[in-house]
Amino acid sequence: MSRQQTLASSATLEGTSLHTGEKVTLTLKPAPENHGFKFRRVDLSDQPFINADVDKVQTVERATTLAEGSVKVHTVEHVISALTGMGIDNALIEMDANEPPIGDGSSRPFVELIKKAGILAQAAERKVWEIREPIHQEMGDGTIITIVPCKTFKVSVTNVGPEGRFTQYFSCEVTPETYEREIAAARTFVYYEDVKPLLEKGLIKGGSLESAVVIRGNEVMSKEPVRFSNEFARHKALDLIGDLMLSGKRIHGHVIAVKPGHGPNTKMAATLKKEYERMRAMVPTPITIPDGESVLDVNEVMRILPHRYPFLMVDRVIDFAENSCTGLKNVSINEPFFQGHFPGHPIMPGVLQLEGMAQVSSILMLRKPENLGKIGYFLSADNVKWRKPVMPGDTLITEATTTKVRGNIGQTSCRCLVNGEVVSEAELKFALFDR
Repeated sequence: MSRQQTLASSATLEGTSLHTGEKVTLTLKPAPENHGFKFRRVDLSDQPFINADVDKVQTVERATTLAEGSVKVHTVEHVISALTGMGIDNALIEMDANEPPIGDGSSRPFVELIKKAGILAQAAERKVWEIREPIHQEMGDGTIITIVPCKTFKVSVTNVGPEGRFTQYFSCEVTPETYEREIAAARTFVYYEDVKPLLEKGLIKGGSLESAVVIRGNEVMSKEPVRFSNEFARHKALDLIGDLMLSGKRIHGHVIAVKPGHGPNTKMAATLKKEYERMRAMVPTPITIPDGESVLDVNEVMRILPHRYPFLMVDRVIDFAENSCTGLKNVSINEPFFQGHFPGHPIMPGVLQLEGMAQVSSILMLRKPENLGKIGYFLSADNVKWRKPVMPGDTLITEATTTKVRGNIGQTSCRCLVNGEVVSEAELKFALFDR
């Protein structure tokens, strides 16, 4: 498993924003492990942060806008795409306006900025979610995005323009090398008939033939020829990579998209985030035993002890003190041992009371952080006494108190009670070992 990466130093880019037309200075900065991507508006008095998170997506018209309250950052997809494609996991993106510079309409300026800053490996491992089952999404306009299992991250994109114009296909496994060579240089594009409506909405104020490709009819208008025969499909892949990273997780999977756009892309990012959380919910919570007063139900008891029915002698832990633990077992006539242990006069076997003492003692010893995940084995039982019979319907209270601990060896003094009267007692010694 590879390690997380951040920037080796800070690097700055100045330019004009596409939609607002404002002058902006953007600085990429290193960030600590597990930080992810965050934007920071340094032009505002409190310099607020906005996480690059799909939950922060506000609008998706011609670009992806994130918002935290009244604070917004527009057109975030190109810079996030570049960071993702170049293998960066953690970065702070500072801007003195609400939108990154558009540059030439591609993510190549950000790739060059990343290379200028340098890339630094971090100690923490990079975790990549491997998609194991297909995830499919269809929109009413014919847009389809499907992610199928794959051992690498791959994108396959079909761009379809109005009336089927400039239908193009692009497919590529995404690595830092292929991203820089095959994807980063692809420029944003707009259809001529959409320019006026966008201007009327207050968008693309900073647009020009130097920052975007304009398609008029079947002709391409730009300051330079197309960079690839399928440049538009490649730019759709560029946007898709940036938008999907708003899920917060790198993936191994093959993303197949027909007519993608920021709306469908971010919807799929939200689905990815939800599916990842659903998957992680299947992982049991790490075992923790309370330091102070607390109650553990039977499910929590079973996460600590390896015993199971019919040999689990603790239904609940009802009290903890610094060096003691109290367990409870409800003794039922349905206990399997009553079938053969004096069936006509059912009495709980004394050895099972002793086993209950050992189980409560194990919980007490496993409470220490250094013992989490270990298992206890009996070494000896001394001064064992059975004083009264335990009958069906009784509630058996088992108390264990630590008397001595040396290394992995522990000693406890235990007793079992019914209705406040001692029914059995013993001094136990056992050892703790890794499972």
